[in-house]
Amino acid sequence: MLAVSRFALNRVLGIVAATNNREVMTAASLLIVISVAVLMEAVGLSMGLGAFLAGILLANSNFRHQLESDIEPFKGILLGLFFIAVGMTLNLPLLYANPLLMIAGALVLLAVKTLVIVGMLRWRKVSFRESFQLALMLSQGGEFAFVILTKATGLQLFTMELADQVTLIVGLSMALTSPLVVLQRKIWHCRSETVPDQDAYWDDHEPEVIIAGFGSFGQIVGRMLQARHVPFTATDKNSDHVEFVEQFGNRLFYGDLTRLDLMKSAGIKSARILVLAVDDVEESLHIVDLAREQNPNIRIVARAIDRFHAYELHKRKVENVIRETFASSLEAATETLEHLGYTEGQALAITSMFRKHDEEMLLKSAGHMDDMKELQQLAQQGRLELEKLFEQDSKNPVSS
Repeated sequence: MLAVSRFALNRVLGIVAATNNREVMTAASLLIVISVAVLMEAVGLSMGLGAFLAGILLANSNFRHQLESDIEPFKGILLGLFFIAVGMTLNLPLLYANPLLMIAGALVLLAVKTLVIVGMLRWRKVSFRESFQLALMLSQGGEFAFVILTKATGLQLFTMELADQVTLIVGLSMALTSPLVVLQRKIWHCRSETVPDQDAYWDDHEPEVIIAGFGSFGQIVGRMLQARHVPFTATDKNSDHVEFVEQFGNRLFYGDLTRLDLMKSAGIKSARILVLAVDDVEESLHIVDLAREQNPNIRIVARAIDRFHAYELHKRKVENVIRETFASSLEAATETLEHLGYTEGQALAITSMFRKHDEEMLLKSAGHMDDMKELQQLAQQGRLELEKLFEQDSKNPVSS
């Protein structure tokens, strides 16, 4: 399983991802889980252990964020069924017969785990208050204990009575954790203004820049950020880009950023800048709308496929719109003028004049994008204004 995880799992999921079909990806992940569970049972281990191992493998794959968002609708139901099943296995008469012993066992388990986790975090220079809060949140017995106890009982390593006692203690520790955390927060006021929010504190993925679409356009932006050691998160529907980005210490989320769950996972709420580099107009506009809903203060630098795409982006108050052919056309015009004998300064001044005029006309036209007659009149007016500018410039040549 280690060899498959290291050398084959990402390749297989990459082939599945190339279909761009959510149902196929979900089915493939379920097939992997069931296959590993059956394999573990075939070699004498439990199916529960196999499912647990498969979950670890998938959670460490390059496609974990896509898989997580795909199974999100089922997560609540499956967790509910799991804990209902756990509750049905608890020997409640044993609790009635020895309530003090069972509750004391659960409290001892909580105390031991809390002390161990606090010690580890203090060793990592985390403050005592933060260490204790996180340790208390993780102090309950793990659900995998039930799988181990079932297997150990079947192998007659434990008596049934001892297994029932341990199962009950683990179940009680789960039930006691939430009330203890609430009590601890009320006593220490851990949510006061002087203490950072715990969820934000422990979330180490808060990117400053998100690049939506990592094709040739997005890659150039990413390369320049990488050269200046600016961390970024990229999102793309092309699975071939996943491993490439992670090799350089950045993160790439495979999937469609028009999905709100994936956008949240990418860190849209904390990001400062969104570089919108996708080549699909409808997808681009949808991402802008979602991003603004989640983070109204985010600054968007958007790629525009054509002039009408730029109109739509300006309509959505996107200030930094980069028309993908416009800048390269201006550069080509500048080179052409230089070859015709203009100095570099003159050529740059002419292209600068044209850029400024065209951008002004674009902003004027954006408000009339649905009125073709008005757009034609504005275009004609713009040509006349540009001709006047060039005529005036020809009378007063720009020096270098």
